[in-house]
Parts: sequence; C-alpha cells; structure tokens
Amino acid sequence: MESSFSLLPLIAIFSVLFYALAVICAIREIMYSRTSQGSIAWLLSLFFIPMPTVPLYFVFAWKRLDDYIEVRDDISQIEADVLNRHTPYVDSAANTQWPVHTRVASVPFLANNQCDLLIDGPAMFASIIEGIRTAERHVLVQFFIIREDSAGLELADALIERAKAGLHVCLLYDDIGSRSLSTQYLTRLQDAGVRVSAFNRRHRLMRMLGPMRLNYRNHRKVVVTDSKHCWIGGHNIGEEYLGLSKEFGHWRDTHVKVTGPAALAATLSFSEDWQFATGKTLQLELPSSFSQTGGESVMVMPTGPADIQEDCAITFVESISRAKERIWIVSPYFVPGIEVLTALYAAALRGVDVRILLPEKADHWLVWLASYAHADNLASHGIKVYRYLEGFLHEKVILIDEELAGIGTVNFDNRSFNINFEITLWFTGQNMISKTEEMLQQDFKGARQTDRLELNNRRYAFRVLAQAARLFSPIL
Repeated sequence: MESSFSLLPLIAIFSVLFYALAVICAIREIMYSRTSQGSIAWLLSLFFIPMPTVPLYFVFAWKRLDDYIEVRDDISQIEADVLNRHTPYVDSAANTQWPVHTRVASVPFLANNQCDLLIDGPAMFASIIEGIRTAERHVLVQFFIIREDSAGLELADALIERAKAGLHVCLLYDDIGSRSLSTQYLTRLQDAGVRVSAFNRRHRLMRMLGPMRLNYRNHRKVVVTDSKHCWIGGHNIGEEYLGLSKEFGHWRDTHVKVTGPAALAATLSFSEDWQFATGKTLQLELPSSFSQTGGESVMVMPTGPADIQEDCAITFVESISRAKERIWIVSPYFVPGIEVLTALYAAALRGVDVRILLPEKADHWLVWLASYAHADNLASHGIKVYRYLEGFLHEKVILIDEELAGIGTVNFDNRSFNINFEITLWFTGQNMISKTEEMLQQDFKGARQTDRLELNNRRYAFRVLAQAARLFSPIL
C-alpha cells in the first residue's frame, strides 16, 4: 500500500506533463488546422484521452518541415538559373492554358521532349537498366520500395558498374518502403562508389522530437541519366512489379521515359530530396542544349507535405474542374477527400464522362475497403466505376478531355495529396494524350463495371466494414 502511495507524485507529474503537451498540441491544431472536422476530432481526443493521443498527434498531425523548405529555397536559385539558360524550351502556350499547374510547379511546361509510354514492369525495368548502362555522366535513382531480390540485385549491379566507370551515381530510398534492405546490400553499393542514402537518415532524432518523420514518406520513383533522360511512374523495384509474384500475378502499372529538357526538372527534384536527406548539394554537369528529339510538352511536378498549400490536391481538383467531356482516373488506392468528391460529382452533373478504374484485388485491406465505400457512393450517383480483373492494378493516371494527361506516383487518397512526397508528369501534347487514351481503353476492356445489381446485392456486413474503413480516410 505504501509503495502505491509513493507512486502518486510520479503519476501526477506524468499526468500534468501529458496534459501540458496536449495543450501545446491543441493550440497548434487551432492555429494551423486545415479542416474543422479533423481539428475537432483531434481537440476532443487531446482533451479526454491525452495519453495515447499526444504521441499519435506528433506522428500524424504535427506538420513541420522547415528544414526541407530551406533546402527548397536553395534549389530555387538553381531552378531560376536553369530556366534562364533554357528559356527557348519553355512552352508558353501550355503554361497559359494551365496557369494553376504552372504556378504550383517549380519548373513550367517544357517543350521538345520525346516520351515513351512504358506499360508494365518488364518494359519499364529493361528501359531503366539500359538507360543506366549507357549513361555517360551521372545516374540518379530514387524509389519508394527496393526489394533485395533478382530485380534489386540487377539494379545494384548496373549502378555499381557505372560507379566503377567513374560516373556520379546516387541512390535514394525511403526508410519505410525499403526497410527490408540489408546492410550487406547497401554496403556493397557504397564500397563500389555509389552514394547511398535513406530519405530520413539525417533526421532520425527528429522522429522523436516532433515532427516524427516516419509519417512523411517519399513515395517518388525517379531515375535520371545525364539530365537528358528521366523515368517516372508507378513501378517500384521488385519481382512483383515484373509480374513474378504468385500472390498478385500480372502487375498492371505505367511508367514514362522522357528524353529532353523535362529531365532537367526531374534532376532538380532529385537534387532537392538528396540535399534534404544528406545535407550535401549535388554537383552535376547539366546539359546546355538538347537535340530536336520530339515535340512533346511536359511538366514535372513534385509535391509534398512541405508545400505551403496542398499543391497536389489543388492541381488535381483544378484538372477535374476544367473537364468538359471526359475524366478518366486510374488509381490503386481511391480514398478521396471531399474536395475531389465534390469536383467529380459536379463534373458528372454537367454531363462529363467520368470513369474511375480501380483494382479488384487488394494488397492493403483497410484502404481497399475504404475505396469500396467511396466507389460505391460514386457509382450510385451515376459515375462509372470499373474493377480491373487481369491482375493487380497499380498505375496512377488521369486523362482530361483531349487536353491533359497526368502519369506519376500520386494515388487518389489523403496520403498522396497531403502527406507523401510525390511526383507527376503532366502532358498536353496530342501524341501522349492519344497514347494514354489507347492504353486506358485496353485497361477498361479488362475490367468490369459496377452496376446497380451489384450495389443492391452487396452484403450488409461488407457495407458496414467498408463504411467503417472510410472513417479512416484522412490517415490512409
């Protein structure tokens, strides 16, 4: 009994500490809240159950990335110099047509690019490996997930060969997505001269000192060679992305190889992430000119939690809101916020052909269930919802009328729009828009449309689970 009383002062101090932290978190939430619904939920939880809520708040809600913003300010000076030296490549017509995108992106639409649509893993992987092996000056590689399997080992071999040839080779990976990488794998690369870094390695202490960086993942997939070629899209590095997984089978994804001035923008995006991760500025020799390789206009748009505004959500909602005839969206994870849902409903009401293509198979059950709830609501209001049947669907594509196509790493969920570091390629040229349309037409052929009969026959237990999962939409 006496020992229990002796613990009371310690318990009191502990309780006061947590309530003090709860007050600090509450003040910050009031000052920097984005939505009233989310803020009210946080404030009530902080007041009534501070013990579990305070740590959760530091992980999921304390958004502060001032050090990344400082890096961005440094890179912006380089961007200004690059644009000044490459003014002839700026596509004034495309930038005038899409002013919101241009204001959001660090580098505007650039013309004179050649674009190759890489459908599915083998085409993507072969193109990237060939690009690495033929690079002459530098190789920059960044993926959310790198598996230590046959694909990951082949990537390592290609990087090591180029590093030994004297090229500047950098590999950047996400701490969470690539957490299974062994020390042996990374050491082998470093011993060969490859510069290797995890995205949050330099900021590990900050994980416990608010903000906790684990929630802010770098979901970008970028490869750049000589700042003349870049590869961006939905694939990661692993056997499942090559369609070799017994669980998922055929893996449907899309990457794009861009040759031309837009590769400069991809270089700057990588440089920004690299400087944040390592504290070191990349010293690269950038090309002064580009050959007449193609006429495509391309914008490289990195977005992330360090943006002053929700740049990702703004550009996608703007794209949807501008549509007059067609909005085709493909996403493996479809848990949209109210702003996206409102834009989609409004488009459907004005007669736009709105189609959403989603996976039939699940790889993350909670997200998959929440996606069903949102998709069923859309289908019940006349929006066409399709489920892909020929394997697992992982591509991230949006097609607007005959005017705009977007391909990249962005999923239609809160994590991609507000929490993750993402990157999107935007295209305005008819060649890429036609290729994207043709690709999606084939995807729709391999899918089934959700109809009224399916909605009416949905099991009640499944509906309850899906709607319950939907409540977690802000953190999925």
